Amino acid sequence: MDTWRTSSYSGGGDGNECVEIANSPTHVSIRDSKTPTRATLTLPTPTFTAFLDALKSTSITR
Repeated sequence: MDTWRTSSYSGGGDGNECVEIANSPTHVSIRDSKTPTRATLTLPTPTFTAFLDALKSTSITR
């Protein structure tokens, strides 16, 4: 069983924008804390690292 933790970038207040992650040596899982029993995205660790690197190099504006 994975141990879930809330992302430090999930917003403040009542935690209404929370993303939780759980990791092991082989994979990283991501879920929405508001609906923890619904779909979970699980990626191999190297793929998750590449995903984060791509996010960091992309400028996102709202």
